[in-house]
Amino acid sequence: MAREYHLISADSHILEPPHVWKQYLPRKFHDKAPRVVPDGEGGEAWQFSPDIPPAPIGIYASAGRKHEDVRWTGVTFAAANQGNFRADPRLQEQDVDGVDAEVLFGSARMMSHFFSDPDPEFHLAGVQAYNDWIAEEFVKVAPERLIGLTCIPALGVDAAIKEMERGLRLGMRGAWLNTMPSVGPAIRPEDDPFWDAAQTLGVPVHFHVRVMRQIQKPRPKGARGDDLTGLANVGAASMITDLPEIISSGVHDRFPALVWVQVEAGSGWIPYILEQLDDRWWRNRSWLPVKLKHEPSFYFHRNWRSTFMIDRYAVQNRHTRHVPRRERCRAPPHLRAQRGRALQARLTRRGDQLPSRPETASRVGIGSERACGVR
Repeated sequence: MAREYHLISADSHILEPPHVWKQYLPRKFHDKAPRVVPDGEGGEAWQFSPDIPPAPIGIYASAGRKHEDVRWTGVTFAAANQGNFRADPRLQEQDVDGVDAEVLFGSARMMSHFFSDPDPEFHLAGVQAYNDWIAEEFVKVAPERLIGLTCIPALGVDAAIKEMERGLRLGMRGAWLNTMPSVGPAIRPEDDPFWDAAQTLGVPVHFHVRVMRQIQKPRPKGARGDDLTGLANVGAASMITDLPEIISSGVHDRFPALVWVQVEAGSGWIPYILEQLDDRWWRNRSWLPVKLKHEPSFYFHRNWRSTFMIDRYAVQNRHTRHVPRRERCRAPPHLRAQRGRALQARLTRRGDQLPSRPETASRVGIGSERACGVR
C-alpha cells in the first residue's frame, strides 16, 4: 500500500557531519578535506583551507533552537540538533512536526570547497563523497521520507550526466545543480545534452537559491549572511534574472517534459516577472531574437515548480493567472526553518492553506504518483 502524504517539505537541509569526508572521501585526498576546528568562541567550525578563516557551523545548525539562541559561533556538533546529520533523529523530528517527507539539500558553502579546487579528480571525489554519504546514511534508511538529490559536479556536461546516472543507482530522485552543466555563466546550447538526459531519465533539476555564474571559494559566513538585506533577498535577487534567462533560451521547447525547480528564492515575485515577460515578448516578438512557441508564462506553468518559506504574497495570489505551482519548504537546519504544525496553524489563522502535497510527491516520485509528471 502506497504511503499517504499530507505535508512534504520541498526544501530541507542537512549539515554535513565531521566523519563524512574521512569515511567517504578517498584517503589520498584526506589532507585537502574540510576538517572540524574550534571556532574561537566555544563552538566548532569547518576549516576548508589554510587561506580561508574557519567557517562556524552555528547558523547551519539552528534547527530546533529559539530565534534568540541562534548565532554564528559557539555551537558544537555534539550540542546541535542531531537530526541535522543523522537519519533516525530526523525521522523522529518529522513525526513531531507533522512532516511526512523531506527533499534534502546539502550546503553550497561546503560544495564550493571542492568546486573551487583546480584538481578535477579532487573536485569529483568530493561531490561523489557527499552523494555516497546522503544516499547511504539518509536515503537508504527511509527512501520514502528522506528524498536525496544528486549533487552535480561542475566539470562539464559529460561528468554531470555520469554523476546524475550514478545518483539514480544510489536511490536519488533528482539533480541538484549549483552551476549550469557546461559551467558557463548562463544557460547555452552546450547544456542541451544534460537536459536531454535528465528528461529521458525523468530526473527533475533543482537550482538552489541561484545559478552560480562563477565558481567561488567558500566564505566563512556565507555570501551575505551578516546583513539584513542579504538575509531578506537571498535567492530572489538572483533568480529573478536566472529564471527569465532559462525560459528565454528556448530550452523548454526542446525538452518539454523536463521539470525544473527553483528553490529557496521565494515565489511572491514570480507573478510579476511572468507578467512582464509575457508583455515584453508580445510587444517585441516580431524582431526579438528570442523565438518561442508560446508566451513565457506558459513554460513556467508547464515546466517549473517553486518553493518558499515565508511568502504571504505567493499564497494570497495563488489564484491569479501568473501564479506558479508552489511547494512548501521547511528548511531545517536553516536559520529560517519552520515547524510543520506551527506553520499550518499560522496559515489557518489567516485563512490560507499550504500548497497541495501532490506537486512535490509527483516531482520526486513518491507515493502513488509518477515522478516528474507534467499535468
